[in-house]
Parts: sequence; C-alpha cells; structure tokens
Amino acid sequence: MKGNAVIGQSGGPTSVINASLLGVIRGCLSQPGIGRIYGMKFGIQGFMEENLLDLGAQPSPVLEGLRHTPGSALGSCRHKVRETDFPRIMEVMKKHDIRYFFLIGGNDTMDTIHRVERHCRENSFEMLGIGVPKTVDNDLFGTDHTPGFSSAARYVALSVLQEGILARDMRRVDQFVIFQTVGRSAGWLAASSALARQREGDAPHIILMPERPFVRENFLRDAGRCFQNYGFVSVVCGEGITTADGKPVSASTVTDKFRNVEFGAMGGTSAAMVLHQMLSREYGWRGEFEVTESLQMCAADRAVELDREEAYACGFRAAELAARGRTGVMVSLERQAGRSYSCALGEVPLVEVAEHAKPMPDKYIHPDGNDVTGEFLEYARPLLGEMPDYIRF
Repeated sequence: MKGNAVIGQSGGPTSVINASLLGVIRGCLSQPGIGRIYGMKFGIQGFMEENLLDLGAQPSPVLEGLRHTPGSALGSCRHKVRETDFPRIMEVMKKHDIRYFFLIGGNDTMDTIHRVERHCRENSFEMLGIGVPKTVDNDLFGTDHTPGFSSAARYVALSVLQEGILARDMRRVDQFVIFQTVGRSAGWLAASSALARQREGDAPHIILMPERPFVRENFLRDAGRCFQNYGFVSVVCGEGITTADGKPVSASTVTDKFRNVEFGAMGGTSAAMVLHQMLSREYGWRGEFEVTESLQMCAADRAVELDREEAYACGFRAAELAARGRTGVMVSLERQAGRSYSCALGEVPLVEVAEHAKPMPDKYIHPDGNDVTGEFLEYARPLLGEMPDYIRF
C-alpha cells in the first residue's frame, strides 16, 4: 500500500525512546511504498492540531543524533482519545494521506493506537497501525521486557549502590535511607535495585513492591533487624505501594486523564516521605529519602547500549511489519532459551496489550514480600550489565 507515514511518542520518556524513533524512520525510509514520513509534535494532540514535522527531510546527522538523545524528541502528551476526537483524526489522516501509523509508548499509548486502528478499519479507511513498546515500568503485556527498562533499572541500581555506600559510611549520622522508584503498579524497577548488592549487608536491605501489600508492623520489624545486623537501613520502595485495602501509602488522591493515580509532586506526600516518618517516629532515627522521579526516564549518561540497540530494532521492525501489511500489533521482545542472553523480535495483538498489564510474577518475589528471588536476578542481570565494584575497608 502506498501512502505516507506518521510517528508519535506518548507518555513518559525513556533514555532510549528516540532510538526507537530513529528505527521507525530508518525502517520507513527503506520501504518503497512509504512516501513522506511525518512526526507528531506532542503526540495525538499535536496530530489533531496538524502540528507535523517532516522527518524524512531531516539531515542524516540530525536523525542519527536521535540514537543518543534523551527525552521525547517529538514531544509527548497524555491525552486520552475520546469518541469525539475520531472525526478530526480521520480528517487529518485523509488530508495528509496517512496510511502508516506508528506510536511509541506504554499501556495507554497502545490503547490509543488500538482504538485508532480499529476505528479506521470499521470505517473502511485503509491504514496500518503498529505499536512500538516503551516504558521504564516494564509492565507491558506480551514482551519479555520493554525498551527503556534496562537503562532505568541500571540508573536505579547504580543510585542505590552509591547511596548505600554513603549510608554505610555515614551511619553514625544518618541511620537509614529510602530510595523511591517510579512504577505505578509494578515493582520491576524497585526490584532491580537488588543488582546493587555484591556482599552481605550491602544496600538495599528492604525492597517494597506494589505487588505485595504494605504492612506497617512488618516493615518496622524488618528495619529494626537490619539496623541490628548492619548498623544502618537501606529501603527501596515503588511509588505505588499500597496497604492491603488498596490505599496508597503515599496517600495520593490526584489522578491523570487515564484515571491513574499521580505519585509525583502534585500527588501529595510520597511513599518515601511516609516511610521516613514511620522510621523516625518508631526508632528516633535520623535519615534521608530520595525521590528522583523522571530522572530515571532521561539519564542518557547511564543508558545501557543493549537497551539502545533493542529500542532501535523494535522501531525498525515496526516499519517492516507495516510494509508487510501487518496491523493492530505491537512489536515484542522474546527471550531465547540458552546460557547466553539473546532476544528475538515478535509481535503481540494490540488489543491484548491494551487490556492487560504485566506485574512482577510470584516467582520473582521473595516469600516475605520484601525482596526478590534468585530467578529475578538471573532475569535482570543481562539487561543491566556489570555493576562497578568499589573499594571498602
């Protein structure tokens, strides 16, 4: 099918999302049936405003520079498509002869492209829609992991490793430290902090994930034991941890347009702040908490090269799939069996990605609910790469 293509980025960025953008562009340029290649400025909102950038006209050095550029080069949005938006979306598509539609993003983005692709199909407008996976949360259904997760996980592991050294050396001053990761309902990033440990007593000592209910008494008990054993306490928590009744530990009540709880600065007290107050009140300790928020999503200086390569490959494969006539699918990463790490590229229906999420499986979570298992370490280690080994006395 001959026609033009459009590419958009949605939701939070990653350190490698622009490598996926480059992959889609290069893939489209290699297909004779694809004409002009547009970029949506600020996602589907910008598309409806006809805020389009001619990506194919960009100089090669500019395009290649996307490979190592953090943030979302096209600009992003968190707009939930309404039924009243579809006439305008169709109008812009027809005006610019858009026959290839690509979105790079997470769960909500896959829901958007699924609905747009379905609307076009039901209204007899020939358009091929392909999703490219992206999220630091690693909670996309149907893929072993998501581009962006590896780099964010390495950011977390390195941060906890280095802050753990500081906490150990400063334990006569500060008795505990709490590091909060992003991850609304999945604990993949918090769990990745376990890769910081190299010896007994290394940080983190306690890992709290949204997949397990937070129990105040258990947390205080575990912290007390860690202090007795190590002289300080290192805690890592996912931003979305909740109590058994589903109430966020952060006490956040603000939601976004997709009705997801916001755990950022506008969302109220962070989970890390609440845990800090608990430890201080129970034990009289002095401590610190660290909430890095979006820094985990844009730290290009800590990006994993494997992550960049897989992000690019997913983007390129999306263009190849569209050129073959595939539609309504998301590119996926399929881990191959064997002693050494390798992943193949596959695909998964967008409707499945839009309707499901991928929390941490039970086999990766310690029975006590405050740590990970050896199986998780085997899963995550090849994605993050080697951790530095610092001198200690």
